[in-house]
Amino acid sequence: MPIAQAEVPATAVPAPRDRTGRMVLARGEATGHAHVIVGPDTILLADRDDIDRLFVKVVTRGRVVHEEHGTITIPAGTYRIVRQREYVPGAYRYVAD
Repeated sequence: MPIAQAEVPATAVPAPRDRTGRMVLARGEATGHAHVIVGPDTILLADRDDIDRLFVKVVTRGRVVHEEHGTITIPAGTYRIVRQREYVPGAYRYVAD
């Protein structure tokens, strides 16, 4: 979701990368595949106070890649990562991929 730069919390720090150096936005619980953001000047940030709250800064261009989906081009900007949820009786849960 596009946001204003000012909406990134001051507690946001570079997010840890996975063991292969990728910037993982979400890992698929069902398949084990991952949605990964790539780009020459793309930065994935996590809120130090809530590590699951992610933000992305893209200076020129970025791409979201996944083993089973087409690549999505991301224009320059600042974004908040929002995981899809679905309703199950009595609760919400993250959509499994």
